[in-house]
Amino acid sequence: MSRNVPASPWPFVGMGGLACALFLYGASGLVAPWWAVVVLLLVWVGFLVTACVWWTPHPKRLPVLAVVAIAFWFVALLGGSILFDWS
Repeated sequence: MSRNVPASPWPFVGMGGLACALFLYGASGLVAPWWAVVVLLLVWVGFLVTACVWWTPHPKRLPVLAVVAIAFWFVALLGGSILFDWS
């Protein structure tokens, strides 16, 4: 017997946010060195894996994860520009 449980929209919102974050992480090559972009993309893959694991058990956490991913990108680029003079 199957239950008619409506699908939660929050995982889709979170994945959309992670897609936006991917664009930011990829565009970091305009201001950051190549090795920093590689590290940032590896961190983004970690966010994606976490989102896939949380898809069913914690769907409301995915939008928060996307916001954390974007905040991490901002802090990483700001820190890199201050500490390492990325331009």
